[in-house]
Amino acid sequence: MRLSPGQRYLGLDLGTKTIGLALSDAGHRIASPYATIARKKFSADAAELGRIIAREGVAALVLGLPVNMDGTEGPRCQATRAFARNLAQLQPLPVALWDERMSSVAVERMMVEADLSRARRAELVDKLAASYILQSYLDWVGSQPAA
Repeated sequence: MRLSPGQRYLGLDLGTKTIGLALSDAGHRIASPYATIARKKFSADAAELGRIIAREGVAALVLGLPVNMDGTEGPRCQATRAFARNLAQLQPLPVALWDERMSSVAVERMMVEADLSRARRAELVDKLAASYILQSYLDWVGSQPAA
């Protein structure tokens, strides 16, 4: 899904304890780490996402889909799809599910190479993974011919 210039994508890395968030620039070229939300109940998580969507002018969501390394979908994929369906009932935005295989591994490797402490890595991993997911989506969208 391609957005009009000026609109923004919100990338989500959905974990069991946290949701990492990343935001695109208005030109859809750069994904930046945005925040990490501590998971509570779905209604509270959705309300917080709704506030961010309204505040930042988000027009579409890119949700990391935790596909297994062999390409199959397990319980985490099912939970992610259910989250997307439930959120779509509250936020009438398009949602792209994006294969997030290796995103956390790549981000963890980058942080180790940057010599970040374990505590700092734990603090940053979710929103950096969301940024990695969103950036790969933006790169893909940017490589597609305009419709």
